[in-house]
Amino acid sequence: MAGDILLAAACGLYCADCEFYPETCAGCGYIEGKPFWAARYGMEHCALYNCAVNRSSLEHCGECRDFPCEIFLNLRDPNMTDEEADASLERRKHDLLCRRETGTAAWLEERETTD
Repeated sequence: MAGDILLAAACGLYCADCEFYPETCAGCGYIEGKPFWAARYGMEHCALYNCAVNRSSLEHCGECRDFPCEIFLNLRDPNMTDEEADASLERRKHDLLCRRETGTAAWLEERETTD
């Protein structure tokens, strides 16, 4: 069975892989892009979720004609080193392009066979 599509975040992450799932955060799709950390930065929604889902009515950033945009390229986890952030960015770009090509359900199935 494929992973939970509501855990396939608009930014390219899979929420079940996050250290904060499920105790601190139920997953992007379940909380409609309002993660616990957003308030710390003066936001109601994650900027990527807000842009892709709320403003553009897309499933994820990879579906956007402007991908990767400045918001995507510049929103970084402050707890990561520059090297970790760059690696995460490249991984998310790759995963979003795969989701655009094959669809999120197929991407989730592929993840399960390679993990």
